[in-house]
Amino acid sequence: MPSGSPASGAGRVIAGRYVLLRRLGGGGMGHVWLAHDQRLACEVALKEIVFGDPAEPGQDRDARVARARAEARHAAGLRGHPHVVTVHDVLEHDGLPWIVMEYVAGAVDLRDLLARRGRLAPAECARIGLAVLDALTAGHERGVMHRDVKPANILLAPDRAGAPYGRVLLTDYGISVQPDTGETRYTLASALIGTVGYLAPERAAGGPATPAADLFSLGCTLYHAVEGRAPFARASPLASVAAVVTEEPRPPLRAGALEPVLRGLLVKDPGLRASARDTEAELARIVTPQSETYPRAQPEFGSRPPWETAPHPPAPVGTCVPSPVPTRRRRRPHALRAVLAGGLGLLLTLGGTWYALAGREPGVPGAALPYGEAVGLAEPLAEGDCVRAEWPGGTRFAGPPRLSRDPACTGRAPDGQVVALPASASAGEARERGPALCEERTRELRGRLADVRTVAVVPAPDGFEAAGRRTACLVLGAHGPLYGPVGDRRRPGTAFADPATMQRRDCLDVRSGREARLVSCAGEHDEQVLGFVRLGGDVTLAEARSVADAACAREVPPRDYGFDPSVHTAGSWAGQGAWKSGTHAVVCTVKRRNGGTMEGAEP
Repeated sequence: MPSGSPASGAGRVIAGRYVLLRRLGGGGMGHVWLAHDQRLACEVALKEIVFGDPAEPGQDRDARVARARAEARHAAGLRGHPHVVTVHDVLEHDGLPWIVMEYVAGAVDLRDLLARRGRLAPAECARIGLAVLDALTAGHERGVMHRDVKPANILLAPDRAGAPYGRVLLTDYGISVQPDTGETRYTLASALIGTVGYLAPERAAGGPATPAADLFSLGCTLYHAVEGRAPFARASPLASVAAVVTEEPRPPLRAGALEPVLRGLLVKDPGLRASARDTEAELARIVTPQSETYPRAQPEFGSRPPWETAPHPPAPVGTCVPSPVPTRRRRRPHALRAVLAGGLGLLLTLGGTWYALAGREPGVPGAALPYGEAVGLAEPLAEGDCVRAEWPGGTRFAGPPRLSRDPACTGRAPDGQVVALPASASAGEARERGPALCEERTRELRGRLADVRTVAVVPAPDGFEAAGRRTACLVLGAHGPLYGPVGDRRRPGTAFADPATMQRRDCLDVRSGREARLVSCAGEHDEQVLGFVRLGGDVTLAEARSVADAACAREVPPRDYGFDPSVHTAGSWAGQGAWKSGTHAVVCTVKRRNGGTMEGAEP
């Protein structure tokens, strides 16, 4: 039965062994299915070759079948690499190959994550880039070019300690090639092999696949992740190809420390492009920054960080785990070994999480305080409490903050709020797992706000019971106060004290040019928040209020969110808080061109 026919769906048995359960995704080469291996009683992923046209010329059909076999051979050669999806086998069924691969439970590809959550923080992008670069370099050392590095081919999944998105995997070697072996290059006559917008200029011009070309694609991918769109995305594929070859990428606005890496990778001339070694060193410095830039908790504030002692639970029942395969592994530079060994600790850094292990040793005065003497609270924090934070030496996030509570959130502008209180079975478990739990519990909220970080306030050893056996997860303004409640703690109808607490997809009732209230998106509203943009450091607040609409129309265009540009236009909100903190962050909205209200049926 031909692959891709209606009978090739769920319930079909492949090669007498694999029962197709449901489709996981697909691409230009075929569908990927979740399947049950009846022999080993576990789940695997199967890649099915699909021919859109049964009358496809035999030469093209043979080329695609050969490409599938090549994918299995190339990926199998990287079996055992921690950042490559494992290929178990390639088999024939109905005359066509199927590739049996590792099923990565709980995985989401980077493209979908960006669509759901919006752009990522520079440190998070650097951590992902470091893992993908490691996979690419391992392939390059074997002579294998990936040729299609893009967000859709990067999977993020929970790691063995359960940290969300902690595992990074490069997948889909279906168009890879070994140029020095005389192997046939499976390039269809009708199309470029690769994805428009992520191709290197020399590849778009018909040049050969090289390691430098993969690095350019990695640069495009990281640019997309940190900026929210690809650097050469245009209205049509042809325009995108032309932009890759002839235009410079749009200057990044949100990349921060990642900007030099992007600049080095996106050089047009492959001979002048940044090398893998230099890129690896730069990414490692971002992920594990020097203490003066992003200080970690000092020893006197707590015990060993959780990634030094985090347990590694056995694989879940029903998961196929490949047998160890002897592989010749390249020696990673010291910086990369240190970063990869960080595991859970990296996730805390890249997600914006900073944790305050402020407890003291048993028997020391003040140890009975819930979070220790440094934090200073005599009572445990409750969910929804607003807090004021004072930092040692006046430097934000340098050591544990000394906190004061404002349960009603009615005092002067709070620095942040308690948004979650995950429980632990012991003080040791709280120290090991509390920061990761806070990173997970606050991830979605942080993705909806413009400029926040998380602090996990872990109970002191002798204050564990007094803290209710719970770690307090705070969301704090990264550079200044938050000016009010966040998340679901905001009451409809409440006026925003500052745009700092506006969140993506908030709907606004605009009473005047300077006042907006939070309202339900199901009813009438004047504007909806789409995202954020940062203006230059030399722009004053008064100037921002006159130029922000144009900046939002350029960087966060409503049409990208499904709004008809003939009916809708971009709006913006700029507040004093962003200018006092120096972030110059502007909230970008969408509104009707005629000034009318928007209804719940909008995109």
